[in-house]
Amino acid sequence: MTRIYYDTEFLDTGHSIEGVSIGLVAGEREYYAINGDMPQASIYWDKFLRPEVIPHLPRYPGPVRPHRWLDPWHPDVKPRQQIAAEVYAFITSFPDPELWGDWSAFDHVGLSWLAGRPMMELPPGVPDRTNDLQQEVARLGNPPLPEQTTGRHHALHDARHNQQVGDYLEELANKRITINGRLYEVIKWDSRDGNGDEEAWMLYARRLPAG
Repeated sequence: MTRIYYDTEFLDTGHSIEGVSIGLVAGEREYYAINGDMPQASIYWDKFLRPEVIPHLPRYPGPVRPHRWLDPWHPDVKPRQQIAAEVYAFITSFPDPELWGDWSAFDHVGLSWLAGRPMMELPPGVPDRTNDLQQEVARLGNPPLPEQTTGRHHALHDARHNQQVGDYLEELANKRITINGRLYEVIKWDSRDGNGDEEAWMLYARRLPAG
């Protein structure tokens, strides 16, 4: 399995998701693009996107207007259909890809809608679900996570941070175990003589507090 961490910035209109940008990271490989077909006026007037997301996007070199503030000539700005083709090609270039995001329910819908197709019609090789880092956080007892100090709501920076968190949680998962619904931190394993060809192990662990 190859983990692909990603993040999207988008406008939720209540009846559709209008993509703004997307970033994907898999090890050292990365992809980033900005939707040149986004509804610029709607995004400009959005109370969240205008202060948090627009500052990360390339600005139009001339006079800025609500309907014209994005630089259409920037190399990261591409038509939505081109982005869809490149994103799906990135994902399917890996054997057995796994998608991972943070609070990723809307991200997966946006990923599916990139090409203007229903979620059930994703291209072959594109996973039909996104694993959520928050589920791993809860499963592992809500440990403190690496902080993202810069670039919040820049899709590529967020995807890089998702990978950092994912790597941290993978390492932590090797040190924690659930027994009868209770979470324990593994201190050490000791081998013991088993019966016949069987292996036997003694686990030393510390029970972690709930939540």
